[in-house]
Amino acid sequence: MTGRDLRVPPGPGLPTGLVVPGAELVERFSRSPGPGGQSVNTSDTRVELEYDVVPSAVLTPAQRDRALAALAARLTDGRLVVVAHEHRSQLRNRNAARERLADLLRSALAPPPAPRRPTRPSRGAQRRRVEAKVQRGRIKQLRRRPDARGQQE
Repeated sequence: MTGRDLRVPPGPGLPTGLVVPGAELVERFSRSPGPGGQSVNTSDTRVELEYDVVPSAVLTPAQRDRALAALAARLTDGRLVVVAHEHRSQLRNRNAARERLADLLRSALAPPPAPRRPTRPSRGAQRRRVEAKVQRGRIKQLRRRPDARGQQE
């Protein structure tokens, strides 16, 4: 079953956001496990939302490669499946699954962070570090017994 379009809000790597057409999404419904009251065995409230990343027309080739690399552990045959069954209503589970899928896509399409540029501590920072160590040593020396203070080996 296909639903309405999925809007992915703007974020890093997606300055204008993204709209995944409903035709590229597949929704399946089944009975949800756990408590649910009178209608627990009669209503299909569990939602599986499936999105096939590889043939998607919405993603550019660079975005597709980035998404496949970031979501590799979650993909099954190139498809991303999100399951929601924490609510008792099918509509709320559908919305939860859509939000989860949008968050996953937005984080997967974000560019990697800039590499860390190693820096060296300044001379002042090195001096302060050594002075702090010397001061700490003096404090520990004062904690010793008086007859052991003068004997340093």
